[in-house]
Amino acid sequence: MRELAGRLAALDPDAGEAVRVIAYFDRLTAERAGLEALVRGAAVLAGSPARLADPVHGVRIRVEPDGRRVDGPARTPVPPGADWPGVPVSPGGPRVLWLEQSGEPGPVGAMVLERAATAVRAALDRTRGRAPAVPGPPAPDAASVEVLLDADAPPRARELAARRLGLGPLTRALARADGTADVADATHERATHEGAAHEGAGREGAGREGAPYGAASEGSPRTGIGPAVPPLDLPHSYAQARIALRFTAEGTATDPGHRWVRAEELGGLSVLAAAVGPRTAPVPDVLALRRAHAAAPWALLTLHAVASHASLRTAAAALNVHHSTLQERLAHAERLLGWNVREPAGRLRLQLALALDRLHRSPAST
Repeated sequence: MRELAGRLAALDPDAGEAVRVIAYFDRLTAERAGLEALVRGAAVLAGSPARLADPVHGVRIRVEPDGRRVDGPARTPVPPGADWPGVPVSPGGPRVLWLEQSGEPGPVGAMVLERAATAVRAALDRTRGRAPAVPGPPAPDAASVEVLLDADAPPRARELAARRLGLGPLTRALARADGTADVADATHERATHEGAAHEGAGREGAGREGAPYGAASEGSPRTGIGPAVPPLDLPHSYAQARIALRFTAEGTATDPGHRWVRAEELGGLSVLAAAVGPRTAPVPDVLALRRAHAAAPWALLTLHAVASHASLRTAAAALNVHHSTLQERLAHAERLLGWNVREPAGRLRLQLALALDRLHRSPAST
């Protein structure tokens, strides 16, 4: 598709751009993107504010061309202009998706409206359209979970979804590395802890030397676990779960760490997630960590074990190596890093470097 767009752009810029628009919304639909992401895509591609105002489904989303969402309870909505281009999202329905620009849209703007409307209709059918008029027996399904995690879904729709899933007064959201999401009943915290692990978070463990440290069960995706909240607050829990997901690791020698992370356990580390991402320039300590790993393949695993255990003996036991072997490796790793990780300040410095390195390799969750 990209090659086709390039060839068309050489012949007709509008045709090439239209193909890119089609590919963009097809990708969002395949990824089951939410309504806000779809409206944001329309605004950015069209270069003008985009608005979805659907009173039937209780949705009102407005996004500026720079991707900022600017609607909310405190903002009085301005009625659509008479000359704004707009389209329905369901056959025969009223126009509910608009580009805030005067006059007829050009070929690219028209394609943006058409493809965005198709994607929005699919998202609404997947979520709001499948919510029954009255509560039924518990029947977990992906659409119910998506409604619960969608901040734009009307409270009534989320209440029905929570009943359909049989959730108690406290729930947690789960965000997985494979792009899926789920919710877990947190009324009984122990059951939630075990359930989250079963649902894909996995349990940490250590085996023979060279085996993954912090590895989970085979095939289970990395999982971020949000705080326990009432069902109507699950969008907030999901946002926190996505942040926690960025601190998870594969649990291997090249990516040691926990395969599941609880948002509550991050503390001040969660602040780093808003400032650090793949496009952020790494600080010198992160670069030193990467150089140490390149020079000694065992270094990253060793340093993570030291950073996450109370003593060198417990770290050696977790790695399943002799205490003297760990001492030798650690001395070599410290020379590669350039600082002493056995002192409190140096250990904190190492912990921050490990966390930052993970965030650099993990896309932002917003």
